[in-house]
Amino acid sequence: MNTTPTSRSFALAIVFAASMTVLACGSHEADLAEADLTPISVTLASVERSTDAKAIEVRGTVQPTRHAFVSSRVMGPVVAVKVRAGDIVTAGQTLIEIQPEVSNGHLAQAGGALAQAEAALALAERNFQRYQALHAENAASELELDMARMQYEQALGAVEQANGAVRAATSVASESVVKAPFAARVVETMVEVGDLAAPGRQLVQVESREGQQIWLNIREADIQRLTIGDKIAVRLDARPDLGTVTGTVREIEPSADPATHSFTVKADLGQLQVPSGLSGRAAIAGDAGDRLLAPSAAVHHRGGLDLVVVRAADGTARTRAVTTGVDLDDGRIEILSGLDEGDLVAIDLMSPVADGTPLEVAR
Repeated sequence: MNTTPTSRSFALAIVFAASMTVLACGSHEADLAEADLTPISVTLASVERSTDAKAIEVRGTVQPTRHAFVSSRVMGPVVAVKVRAGDIVTAGQTLIEIQPEVSNGHLAQAGGALAQAEAALALAERNFQRYQALHAENAASELELDMARMQYEQALGAVEQANGAVRAATSVASESVVKAPFAARVVETMVEVGDLAAPGRQLVQVESREGQQIWLNIREADIQRLTIGDKIAVRLDARPDLGTVTGTVREIEPSADPATHSFTVKADLGQLQVPSGLSGRAAIAGDAGDRLLAPSAAVHHRGGLDLVVVRAADGTARTRAVTTGVDLDDGRIEILSGLDEGDLVAIDLMSPVADGTPLEVAR
């Protein structure tokens, strides 16, 4: 059979590629054969099945027990801002100062009106007394006495009205200095020097320093599982160092959100002091059912996966990807998939090891 140069070149290329493949496979097998799988001493724990009540995980946000948007009834330019976000203030401490001329002017007007009303009352009282004397001597008619009495009573009413105006003006004038309503942390200042303060305009946001809550969103199907005073286990996503915090249910809102069909439950966190707005999780008791539990120390988090090292029947390591559920207070974690009851898992490894590594039981 005749072959062309092109055909011969193609055949040689195939032979060369096949030869390289054989060499590569041989090299890989040699590497595997030479791999040093040194035995490792480990502590093992068994995956167990539990029939206790399965915890239901709910989400929530940390909130202060008290918060306020402080405003003033005084209208005028802001002349001083005494605090900034993050400052700690005591009850009655000055936050904002507003130019007092306008409020002081209203107070002066109210005081002047009161003085006029009191002078009119003194005159009306003397006039009434005079007509009483004249009427006793039959020198004044009944109508004239009634008119004097009416003027006197009107003057009394005018004084009361003027006194009320003075009290109101005094109250407003005192608000030219805006003070903290309670011991708090300043969350935000909403004005700067030169801004115009007006009745109803929010000037400073504050929140209580002590006593925080987590506001949980509970499905309508689970709301009957909670009552006031219940203790629940809480974990904060950004503060794993705090571990499990005990929360006490203080308030259950009576109406559900029509959009999410969930209730808001507020649980006290005791003396815990963390920034408000942190997200957290809480576990509430659900229905009893079977579930697998493994030590939390056996789970390694790598690249978005949860991995567990299992000791196979031949005594070597096998790494498995698992799906986990809720953490329990006793140091165990729920295993939703990836393990079976009775599996032996390593709990004292710093990281997963190569499959096939001999695992010796620590004495």
